[in-house]
Amino acid sequence: MDKFLEMQSFAAVVDAGSFVKAASALGMSKAAVSRYVGDLEARLGARLLHRTTRRLALTEEGEVFHARCKELLSFIDEAEAEVSAGNTDPSGRVRVSAPVTFGIHYLAPLWGKFRALHPKITLDVTLSDRVVDLIEEGFDLGIRIGVLSNSMLVSRCLSTTRMVMCASPQYLAARGRPRHPAELLDHSIIGYNYWSTGNEWHFDGPQGKVSVRITPCFQTNSGDTNLAAVLSHQGVTLQPSFLVAEHLRAGRLVELMPEFRSAELGIYAVYPTRKHVPAKIRLLIDWLADSFRTTSWSDQRT
Repeated sequence: MDKFLEMQSFAAVVDAGSFVKAASALGMSKAAVSRYVGDLEARLGARLLHRTTRRLALTEEGEVFHARCKELLSFIDEAEAEVSAGNTDPSGRVRVSAPVTFGIHYLAPLWGKFRALHPKITLDVTLSDRVVDLIEEGFDLGIRIGVLSNSMLVSRCLSTTRMVMCASPQYLAARGRPRHPAELLDHSIIGYNYWSTGNEWHFDGPQGKVSVRITPCFQTNSGDTNLAAVLSHQGVTLQPSFLVAEHLRAGRLVELMPEFRSAELGIYAVYPTRKHVPAKIRLLIDWLADSFRTTSWSDQRT
């Protein structure tokens, strides 16, 4: 019981920003909250908070422990809510991190459908193309596109997407159509800042692997901006099939050198390693996997 109160007091102090506000939120005295936090630090043998007369700040150890405390306390709150409600319907908040373009085009239309099935689950979705630290930043679930590095995260593949080299017919009419990656050096290239290999594009061709170092005339950290540039006839780009498939079908874009294959990437749901995954997260992952069982961008060669 003391361990629970210690963690609860510590988390409340961090969230409130002061011992006084934490004590008020918990209905305890300031002295009791201070004692619980002090006992916690003594038991762990580590300082979790830097205390001054003006402010509180987490130590490095405190940041790690605070994330774990919030996770454990959330589990307890969820369990109590399920029991007190007299049923086992999953409930509570799920924090999700997802890439911007994929999140807007393909995830945004799904969230309302999921909540219609599970109205007791609250979704908190953050879009960012950087790789967030799920544990440190308090996310329950991340959607990631690429080749996953070894990590302490559990992953489930939802779908795949391949990188497609393409340009508009108008651009190709003006500049000619490249037949080999080496010819890209004579073309305007629309680059993407988060491409894992930077400004070096790699392909598997009929004669083996081919690499070319491109020099973008325009570069962006936004897939949508990249797409807008290629649709306005500014150059050649390399973008995932989920972004360009519709435009390939409509003839607004043309795939270049299909015999030179670029990367195929997984689309994953990732979540922190746990022995017991909360039901609300399991439900969301299973539902996303079912939603992406078939996709509109699959097998879009022209």
